[in-house]
Amino acid sequence: MEQERNSTEEQMGAYSEAVQSGLYDKKSGLTGKYDNVRRYWEDEITRVNLRPYLEKLIRHQRDRMERLRILDLGCGSADGYELLKGVRQQDPNLHQIEIELITPEVLGRYKGVDLNKDLLDQAAAIYGYNPKMTFDIGDFCDGLDLDTEENFDLYFTSFGTCSHHNDDETFVQMMVEIAENTMDYSIVTCDWLGRWSYEWQSLWTNELEELKNMDYVVSYIYEKEERERRRDELQHLTLRLMSRGEAEKLVDEASQRSGVEIKALRWFDRSAFTGRHMDTADYNQYAQPIRKAVNSLHESGVRTNLESLMINYMPKKGFDFLNSYFNHVQMCWNRLVNFTDQLMQAYDEDKRRYMGDIPEIPASYPEVLKDLMLRLKTIIENVGWIETGLPRENIIEPQLGYALRNLVAHLQDGQGCSHGLVGVFQIDKSNSK
Repeated sequence: MEQERNSTEEQMGAYSEAVQSGLYDKKSGLTGKYDNVRRYWEDEITRVNLRPYLEKLIRHQRDRMERLRILDLGCGSADGYELLKGVRQQDPNLHQIEIELITPEVLGRYKGVDLNKDLLDQAAAIYGYNPKMTFDIGDFCDGLDLDTEENFDLYFTSFGTCSHHNDDETFVQMMVEIAENTMDYSIVTCDWLGRWSYEWQSLWTNELEELKNMDYVVSYIYEKEERERRRDELQHLTLRLMSRGEAEKLVDEASQRSGVEIKALRWFDRSAFTGRHMDTADYNQYAQPIRKAVNSLHESGVRTNLESLMINYMPKKGFDFLNSYFNHVQMCWNRLVNFTDQLMQAYDEDKRRYMGDIPEIPASYPEVLKDLMLRLKTIIENVGWIETGLPRENIIEPQLGYALRNLVAHLQDGQGCSHGLVGVFQIDKSNSK
């Protein structure tokens, strides 16, 4: 165990390197950890899927005159806190000002735990003024190390944190501790690297026991030229790849050991075709820089060549189910991009209406695709005539980005077919008392 702990601590150097590069700074844009895809796609997809369960948890606490207590495992520089703070009320009215779910009145305590001191220092520098927030160094793979009177209501992980459990036993034990520590009711989110992400198609295998962990390189934060120049310097992480079936077995084992039901509420995939390593092609020679193209859609004042968004999925023999899924997503994605391009070509800015041939929308298309096509048609028709403010760059392209995000979010099925696989679980002891 001591040898395993040292190995984990040594791997934290990869994150220190990323922090020191300046590319882990909390900024927006086309590159870096907090790029546009991270902020507008990945964070928002997580928030939408988590929202109904967070709402229920907050209601539960209010009914008991208690505030929400959060344990963020693998908190980094408080990424989990920022993601959770961004969860908003469902369908708020246009006139509302306060729309966050976790307000100062709701939050009782937030504790972030991470093994990397550089990231914790960054978090403390930003949020250290808030007495409700604490950041502690610790390795959750060795257990939660909770005080006997220390209880939480939301156990939160994000962005592949659970993949640091290279040994499945440590993950099972962590879930057992959470189940035993829960006083009455809690929500747990577990976030892994998806086993079937197209980014690392070269690692797909039907012998799951033979390849559980991948050699992960944090190379995506650098542009191509610098990435290649620094290739031999980059530090590596050993991270667990996870499919839904594998995760379900581990959670079931934790339930049996603890004697407490850990009930799955939601499974979802995040970042199909837009994961970090689509742009690096480190694990799939056929991967295309789709993330870079999507980042461009959301960048103010930047016009995107829509051809760069077109996906050419390359199947892998022996994986019919995955090939079918990815081919379907690719076809819907490309149809939506092509349709938008044709609409812009058919629109006459001077006459403020479509003059060319407007492509038809076949009735056989999936409902979500047809709906998004109609919405983009309306958007272009209503804003294409604007003479100032770059309507294509600043209105139409971001809306195409949101449409593509909505498309892949509806087509996923939480099987581990994206960069991230997330499970949301409930522990409810109230009926057993």
